Amino acid sequence: MSLWFWLLVSVVLAYATKLVGYLVPAKVLDSPRMSHIAGTLTIGLLASLTVVNVAASGTNVVLDARVGALVAAAVVLWLKAPFLVVVIAGAAAAALLRLLGWP
Repeated sequence: MSLWFWLLVSVVLAYATKLVGYLVPAKVLDSPRMSHIAGTLTIGLLASLTVVNVAASGTNVVLDARVGALVAAAVVLWLKAPFLVVVIAGAAAAALLRLLGWP
């Protein structure tokens, strides 16, 4: 099967998923349990995207300065620093590690 076939299948599935979301009754969406599930899924998705972007390079798993930056940002975040400080600490850690020769 061609790439265009799979592209069209994914478009139809994405549209169907959106349509099903509009058909869910409002009382189901307003429940506290659904809010908790949606919040948890959001955190899990963000965490998985972060890990994939840190550890993957093409089809290989690599440990480079991005891992050190993530660790530094996690430590600063654990210390309850503001988000801008977390970002700056991660960037500074990556820059320092690359300056020291860790790819």
